[in-house]
Amino acid sequence: MSGGGFSPGKRNRELEQQRKQQEKMQRRAVRRERGPSEPQVVTADMVQRGLPSIEEAMRNLETRAKGGSSAASIPARLFVSGLADDVTEHDLREIFGAHGPVADAIVMVDRATKAPRGFGFVTMANRRDAPKAIDTLDGSELKGRRLVVNVATER
Repeated sequence: MSGGGFSPGKRNRELEQQRKQQEKMQRRAVRRERGPSEPQVVTADMVQRGLPSIEEAMRNLETRAKGGSSAASIPARLFVSGLADDVTEHDLREIFGAHGPVADAIVMVDRATKAPRGFGFVTMANRRDAPKAIDTLDGSELKGRRLVVNVATER
């Protein structure tokens, strides 16, 4: 009984497995004969070949940022302090709107007295407009008070 009564499919699988095992043993024997290999010495130039310089990478980032993307713009929330008591959300939208679209503006008020607390938040519709608004409006005056404008942080 050669084959032990196995189906032809099982016999083929076992033969294939034996063939792979023999090939593996031959590869190991060849590697043993060669002995340990020397590590390849690589220079910094060889590693950096094909990589753009820092200047090129920064230029690429700037052109991509200017080119506009198909994805929706990411908003940026700004903290505004030093607000006079008579500053309204409309006033904030107006002065920040000169630097880009404003998604939201709010002046914070005391819960009990409803009096303005002197600060608020402005959400710029596009994150790219936020640095321009901060640079221009931080330290500027609105209704006789000096504004402080920063990127809002979580509590």
